[in-house]
Amino acid sequence: MALSSDRMFLERHGNQWRVVVNVPKRLHATLGTKLKKALGTDSLTEANRLKWDAIAELKANIAHAANPLLALEAARSTSRQQAIQKAIHFAEQRKRAFDPASLDEIDEEIDWQAESLAGRPIGDDDRGHEVFDPERLRLATDFSLLARGDKTPLDLHHEKFLSMSHVKARTAADDKRALNLLKEWCSKAGVPPYLQAITKKEAVRFCDDLPNLTANLTPVTLNKYVSRLSVYWTWLENRHEVESNVWRGRRLREPQQTTDQKERPFTDDEVKVLLKGPVEPEMDDLMRIAALSGARLDAIVCLKVKDCRDDGVFVFKPQKKEPGPRLCPIHADLVEIIERRKKGKEPEDDIFPEWPGVKKSDSLRERSFKTSNEFTAYRRSVGVEDRREGKRRGLVNFHSFRRWFITKAEQAGQLESTIAVVVGHKRQGMTFGVYSGGPLLEQARQCVEAVRLPL
Repeated sequence: MALSSDRMFLERHGNQWRVVVNVPKRLHATLGTKLKKALGTDSLTEANRLKWDAIAELKANIAHAANPLLALEAARSTSRQQAIQKAIHFAEQRKRAFDPASLDEIDEEIDWQAESLAGRPIGDDDRGHEVFDPERLRLATDFSLLARGDKTPLDLHHEKFLSMSHVKARTAADDKRALNLLKEWCSKAGVPPYLQAITKKEAVRFCDDLPNLTANLTPVTLNKYVSRLSVYWTWLENRHEVESNVWRGRRLREPQQTTDQKERPFTDDEVKVLLKGPVEPEMDDLMRIAALSGARLDAIVCLKVKDCRDDGVFVFKPQKKEPGPRLCPIHADLVEIIERRKKGKEPEDDIFPEWPGVKKSDSLRERSFKTSNEFTAYRRSVGVEDRREGKRRGLVNFHSFRRWFITKAEQAGQLESTIAVVVGHKRQGMTFGVYSGGPLLEQARQCVEAVRLPL
């Protein structure tokens, strides 16, 4: 489509010029293949001056024939966002086109819309060629490229990706944050914010520049965002929206941690201090369940009466990448706590009503957010702390109960594969990870009972 041509929409008829506008194929039966209007002049310059009113009239006739409401829509201002939405609609239509004829019909409508977006010329250049408004011409060009699938906005498919991924709200928020960082970088780096523009080279540049886009974020957090982009691109690749996942293998270098800088289990002495301190009853119950099950904090806080079965088994909700609820035997030392907390309650009642769910429906915080803060305050009040210079987080936290349980189960001679099932870790290797159906519940119970609280 030569948008700068001074013969656009014009043809000679005898010695004079007339306007010709193509009719979309779906309206051929009603209007024919083309609409024409004589301009009554043999001068090309005069024809170009007169043609725009004639074009507007003919296109209004086409819009009215297609749908009377379209005539009203055509009269409205066409903002960039409206044009983008129309282009996306055409791009989806092109994907669903089942034969060349259908594709030709769609492309014809795309051309027609692009010509309308370009608008009337604003003058002539020094060679007598029509000149169009740069912004409108750019919009018309972008519209045409987007509608034909040559330019795809970075976030065009992102909502659909999230809806099909079934990720938690916090992960979805990470996804959106990662994509926003990429769009922000594109703006600053002068890279078009389209899928087609993000090559392997641009992915490397983004990773190099990422620390400068954010303040006070560690390489670990930034790598989380890169990882989420990689997951999105893999989904796009599988749906043939991009040729390859340009983020595969991309990572920012993380500072090497020595053994004394890694988060660790509680020591037996620390567990004693925590369990014997001036603690509220609900926190005491919570810590004991964590220490004797190895469960994560949120899984415990979210327990309902029905999840503490009468056959002595916890049913913890899925955590991290677990495919479904996880069974964990209830330790003998926890039976009194569970029975006390179940007494007089209905199956759907909470085991820990002291920490209700977050009130705001759009909150990304887990139910255990307040619980974690309360535990941290208590832990520090009894002197259980391990801070290292240069590290934002201490080396002990509520998760240290989980690490302690795993350590004690291992020291008690329990099999690694059984411990993994009890705490919800993926079992390693082909034999246990693929072929085995997992240990029996009785084996899991032996593993749990092997762990004893320090006296």
